[in-house]
Amino acid sequence: MVDQAKADLTKRLGVDAAEVSVVSSEDVTWPDGSLGCPEPGMRYTQALVPGNRTVLEAGGKQYSYHSGGHRAPFLCEHPQPPSR
Repeated sequence: MVDQAKADLTKRLGVDAAEVSVVSSEDVTWPDGSLGCPEPGMRYTQALVPGNRTVLEAGGKQYSYHSGGHRAPFLCEHPQPPSR
């Protein structure tokens, strides 16, 4: 998960992998199918979803990557906290 998130961020920012550091990576339980990253106007399954939250840092800014179910890590612009 961490490697996938880091690869996405380096490509997205156009920086070398050495410029991206891992702040944290933890297994979490998301409160619903939004995986902690709800979009306005969207509906999500109302069930607990096991997943992962990885926080990366580059250039003094932190980036939150969420995953869960069968979904690979994705950048979440407005992250919400997990259930636990």
